[in-house]
Amino acid sequence: MKRALSKFFGVGSPEPKHAAHGPAPASDLRVRPGPSVPDAKLPRAAIVILNLNGKHHLEGCFGSLAALDYPKDRLEVLLIDNASADGSVEEMRAKHAWVKLHVNERNVGFSAGCNQGARAATAPEVLVFLNNDMRVERAWLKELVAPIVRGECTATTSKMFSWDGKLINSAGGGMNFHGIGIQRGLDEVPGPEHDVPVKTLFACGGAMAMDARAFHAVGGFDEEFFAYYEDVDLGWRSWVQGHECHYVPSSVCYHHHSSTSKRLPPEMIRLLQTRNPVLACFKNYDDENLRAVLAPLFALYLRRMWCTSGLVDDKPFRIEQASNPALGGVKRLFDLARSNVQDEVGVKRIAAADLIGINDLLGRFEHWSARRAAVQSKRKRADAEIFRLFLKPHWCIEGEKGYGELHQGMERLFGLDRLFPADQLADPKK
Repeated sequence: MKRALSKFFGVGSPEPKHAAHGPAPASDLRVRPGPSVPDAKLPRAAIVILNLNGKHHLEGCFGSLAALDYPKDRLEVLLIDNASADGSVEEMRAKHAWVKLHVNERNVGFSAGCNQGARAATAPEVLVFLNNDMRVERAWLKELVAPIVRGECTATTSKMFSWDGKLINSAGGGMNFHGIGIQRGLDEVPGPEHDVPVKTLFACGGAMAMDARAFHAVGGFDEEFFAYYEDVDLGWRSWVQGHECHYVPSSVCYHHHSSTSKRLPPEMIRLLQTRNPVLACFKNYDDENLRAVLAPLFALYLRRMWCTSGLVDDKPFRIEQASNPALGGVKRLFDLARSNVQDEVGVKRIAAADLIGINDLLGRFEHWSARRAAVQSKRKRADAEIFRLFLKPHWCIEGEKGYGELHQGMERLFGLDRLFPADQLADPKK
């Protein structure tokens, strides 16, 4: 359903992307895994996969799942189909009848589809979520669930390679202070730094596992996100409520990088990629830290709207550029007539998507305040313990001069340069 993208969408680009980072996180995030888990102690696992017109991916995905080295009597595989029209359902029934199939009448999104699969699973102890454009190694699932079985953490995420295995897609995740996600290692040549098990802010929704009771207790994926950043929100919310997530490099899968989102208008994806990080921040920061980050967050998003708006000439809005009223005459009458006719100004759809996305919070403030209160009422861990998992809290996502100046100025003015630890990773690739 989704791809880990190389850089969060930039000025003038319609496609949202995550950042790539190379070096391993700080040593205090590293974990020491316990011994291998024998087959007799492996939990009942349910693998939930979403599909929307992904027929071309099904054979690679389910062929690899059929070959898993995992006890068959403790494994259930479910496909949630979001109203595909490409023959996916017929393909599943004809070639993969061993998979439990649920067909929706409409596309309910990634978040709701995953939750639907979690509810439909038969008494699982561990819930596993996998993209349909993945193939997995035989030991993938054993390694993925082992830290949960040993009680080392509540959720885990895999090491994701590109389809040909030449590059890393994901080796854990983090974010900057206003919620823009990081896929560590993205598009890098595999190296020893990607083989280190570490604590991670979130498990990539493309290949993750979570204790089933904990998943339901924290509320699962937020269905109002629809898609994108629902995994960041779930991971962050889980840490807030006392759980841990680990990156498991011995759990290996391969990602085809064929995104369903490419078939949709870019402004639809842009809206989600603008709105959902803001909602995650609003829900998961504690009161004091939310007050510190909210103004810089809105300021930076507003600057990005301006940069993508297409408003290259602001003179018609500047009173100092207006004609002298005392001059009167034909020119004055023409200027007045023109201003009355031109009561609209063209703005690019990408910038309009940003505005709509932000207004989804501002226009429903009481609703999201109640959603926030529900999360905060279950808080068991201080923000200060979570901030080190961000990895790149000070990452400035745009190269535009005014944006960079605003980013630095806001961090100084609101004390964010002191609130968050120094960035642990190298600068994002451009």
